[in-house]
Amino acid sequence: MKAPFVRVLFYFEAVNFTIMSSLLITIIQTQLQWEDKAANLKMLEAKILGIKEKTEIVVLPEMFSTGFSMKPETLAETMEGETLQWMKQIASKKKIILTGSFICKENENFYNRLIWILPTGQYGMYDKRHLFAFAGEDNHYTAGNKRLIASVKGWKINLQICYDLRFPVWARQNSGTENAGPEYDVLIYVANWPERRSLAWKTLLQARAIENQCYVVGVNRVGNDGNNIYHSGDSMVVDPLGEVFYHQKDAEAIYTISLDKAHLENIREKLPFLKDADDFSFQ
Repeated sequence: MKAPFVRVLFYFEAVNFTIMSSLLITIIQTQLQWEDKAANLKMLEAKILGIKEKTEIVVLPEMFSTGFSMKPETLAETMEGETLQWMKQIASKKKIILTGSFICKENENFYNRLIWILPTGQYGMYDKRHLFAFAGEDNHYTAGNKRLIASVKGWKINLQICYDLRFPVWARQNSGTENAGPEYDVLIYVANWPERRSLAWKTLLQARAIENQCYVVGVNRVGNDGNNIYHSGDSMVVDPLGEVFYHQKDAEAIYTISLDKAHLENIREKLPFLKDADDFSFQ
């Protein structure tokens, strides 16, 4: 089976993180001020620096500095812009990995770009592959064609954005052969997913976890956006069997969860379904 997309993997290993069996991830489900970059960065900085418990990765929603805007001509930044510099400063100060997407301009094109940034300032990036044509995203942004799989503490993490969730081929693990093993252990989606389609959001997060035998973390915003579209959040953490470990609806929330590598490996060993999957490649 041939899939029509290019797949390129980038691996970034966090400095000073030792290999352990657990991974601490903090979800920030929050309202966003519509197209107000300064207000959102100030608000998120206070939330992140206010996290009391130990954490290693902090996940922000899609387009966390602006909301899901179709005005990249006025809101986009370059990779030397304020938002990336802010991410570097926060990651360094808090000694965390920070991830989320913002509106980026490169070579006269606009991208819905996710950044995975380490405390050292090293970063990887992923440009949203599936643009939400229903809202006109494809008229303003350029689609990416490379996946980003980051590595930290022996965990491999596949990073995707919102509408990508509806397209299982883009997230699909390899066949999990004895030599290669699964490509990743955690699948993260950052989103601005409307409440009116929340059933699809919740169902698909569980489906991606079950079919790929991985943890899935979905981080969504709450509240009305500038188009008066309500977002219920429904941020979730799902285990490889589809069990929901965490779910928050409607309210703002900051939640830290520890993912257990032994639990993941035990499921894969007892139920080696990935080895029976169809072989395919991206071209």
